[in-house]
Amino acid sequence: MHRVNQLLRRLPVWAVYLFGALPAFWLFYLGLTGGLGVEPIKALEHEYGGLALQLMVLTLAITPLRRLAGLNLMKFRRAIGLLCFFYVSCHLLVWLVLDVQIIGEIFADIARRPFITIGMGGFILMLPLAVTSNNVSVRRLGRSWPRLHRLTYAASLLGALHYVMLVKGFQIEPLLYLGAVIAALGLRLPAAPFRRQQPAPKASGGT
Repeated sequence: MHRVNQLLRRLPVWAVYLFGALPAFWLFYLGLTGGLGVEPIKALEHEYGGLALQLMVLTLAITPLRRLAGLNLMKFRRAIGLLCFFYVSCHLLVWLVLDVQIIGEIFADIARRPFITIGMGGFILMLPLAVTSNNVSVRRLGRSWPRLHRLTYAASLLGALHYVMLVKGFQIEPLLYLGAVIAALGLRLPAAPFRRQQPAPKASGGT
């Protein structure tokens, strides 16, 4: 693991942003050219939402991975969190601009369909996290910054619940995402076993 961490230290953060964002453009291209099947808009929504959930789980798992496995991704935590917000925004924009399109219908769907209400709530919670994921905000907010970024926990749960409620019938994939989020959050609790063995790490910028 030491060699892995050495290689990760050499990887520039801008590369994470670059390669992390590339799938969004590739998926959009596939949607335009018929590569996403007969319902490209629905497929694009699903793909963007899935990538957002994967990045959200990874963001939550960074601290437990460091403490349990020795894998240090703290350098990339902010980038991964912002990429997660990027894909959530793409998911939302596809729904708003390409799917529903009518403003009145958008507000009606948010009000009458619980899974959309929950998803929108998660997005709203992520807004202040994205806006303050920079060094200036860390300095200005001081001790309030870590407390504000605990909204990540609620936003991740809402995002996973949004997916569970979205699908029709019993499907394993949404439940796996929900389970992964709950497990990652559980490993961050004060009573988690690894917290009794190791001191808390120094604060690091991230979402």
